[in-house]
Amino acid sequence: MELFKELSKININGKTEKKGKFTYLSWAFAWSELKKIAPNATAKVYHDENTNMPYFSSKAGVIVKVGISVDGLEHINYLPVMDFRNNAIPSDEVNMMDINKAIQRCTVKAIALHGLGLYIYAGEDLPEVDGQELLNNCKNLDELKVVYGGLDKANQAKYSDLKNKLKTNLK
Repeated sequence: MELFKELSKININGKTEKKGKFTYLSWAFAWSELKKIAPNATAKVYHDENTNMPYFSSKAGVIVKVGISVDGLEHINYLPVMDFRNNAIPSDEVNMMDINKAIQRCTVKAIALHGLGLYIYAGEDLPEVDGQELLNNCKNLDELKVVYGGLDKANQAKYSDLKNKLKTNLK
């Protein structure tokens, strides 16, 4: 638990890169920071027992599996092999560069489970909200106020006119 606390205190904001709506941390930086605090840390890329390849393939797609161990505690993460839009690449279109990139990203996520930069992944597993639908389903002014207040600033700006129109209609 001490390792988690120590790693989670490290501010990685200056080392991240924004691509589209996602934030990325370099695997080299993540590994370097982990090794400074836990020099005995090890990484393991799991291989398919049937093919001895560093990925697992099925009709559903291709996935990589990486484990990071520190002091006997292994955190394992799985990551689908994705394109630049973060869509899964069909198994018959994946190449080894795609696999390599997925392994590096999966490594960072497995390190994050030990505490380093875990906060950058908060919310990535949440579905995108359709603000327009949520606002249109409001039945009274109190509900409209709560729903609009729960939207992020970008969606509040985007749906400001709709909120004002609904506010008039719900009076």
